[in-house]
Amino acid sequence: MAKRCYYETLSVERTASDGDIKAAFRKQAMACHPDRNPGDKTAEVRFKEINEAYEVLKDPDKRAAYDRFGHAAFEHGMGGAAAGFGADFATTFSDIFDDLFGMSGRRGRGSGRERGADLRYNMEIALEEAYGGKAAQVRIPTSVTCETCSGSGAKPGTKPKVCAMCGGQGRVRHAQGFFTLERTCPNCQGRGQAIESPCSSCAGSGRVTRERTLSVNIPAGVEDGTRIRLAGEGEAGVRGGPPGDLYIFLSIGAHAFFQREGADLHCRVPVSMVTAAMGGEFEVPTIDGGKTKVKIPEGTQSGRRLRLHGKGMPVLRARQSGDMYVQVVVETPQKLTKRQRELLAEFDRLSSTETQPESSGFLGKVKDFIEGLGSRANSG
Repeated sequence: MAKRCYYETLSVERTASDGDIKAAFRKQAMACHPDRNPGDKTAEVRFKEINEAYEVLKDPDKRAAYDRFGHAAFEHGMGGAAAGFGADFATTFSDIFDDLFGMSGRRGRGSGRERGADLRYNMEIALEEAYGGKAAQVRIPTSVTCETCSGSGAKPGTKPKVCAMCGGQGRVRHAQGFFTLERTCPNCQGRGQAIESPCSSCAGSGRVTRERTLSVNIPAGVEDGTRIRLAGEGEAGVRGGPPGDLYIFLSIGAHAFFQREGADLHCRVPVSMVTAAMGGEFEVPTIDGGKTKVKIPEGTQSGRRLRLHGKGMPVLRARQSGDMYVQVVVETPQKLTKRQRELLAEFDRLSSTETQPESSGFLGKVKDFIEGLGSRANSG
């Protein structure tokens, strides 16, 4: 059976770049890998075909020979592509294995330095502090670079040595069937270095635990759940590695007067029945610490909201503010005196549909409903 064109095998054009060829190979190798297709002989054959094609097309000299002579260029031992896989196939296949199983063959290879962990700090602030912003200080226990060994982990006067097992690569290889697998070096845990004389202060880790005081600027307008990142203020890296970051998560405590919705503030203000009926004004506090007057129109009903423009919270990173909404709650008098009862009774007698349109309209609907029930019963 005639061999299939290598370009067709990888589904690329003859003018494809090296990057396109490699990308096509990785994609198809992942799809046809035997571990993803257990017991599928067709996938196994396909997997070998695309590897053979890639072995030729990834090499400039072999590709040039194939473009000129086709498969005949590798017959009778001329190229050896059909006989097996190239010397650097293990490296390429390791990359595919990374994609398949989430392994990273290059993480920390040979450096011995590991990035420090990120830290989280929870901070609660008052609504007034969220309004105006603040400069705060936080105290956190964290890992810092060991001063004795300057983060190397080695005893002063000595240095880490290259790991004898992996040769400083941080990875070791072993053959399994027709391909080679990589794994983290068990001797140095992927660092590529070994410390024969550890530092007595940090036990070879290159860092020690200390409590640090840090300053953080909280901008005006932050909301509940806002996250502030302090780059490089997390844990120190292992053996001189870069530090992690510190993330400060803000929560805003409950306020005695205001409720917040985005950039708007809401509050409830009780007013007397007389003030609601005749109109008037009263003062309310504002979030900036001041006061403002609120005018109540005549005949204001309980639950009505009055808007104060621009009296809410500042919008983060914008030159504008939300609004403040005052909800009027009409308070019903309690523990009336005899004279007060007489006056209210007289007021009720003098009331008309014009002074109490909602209650009069409601009573009218109730009356019509009851009369309707009676007429339907009689007709039945």
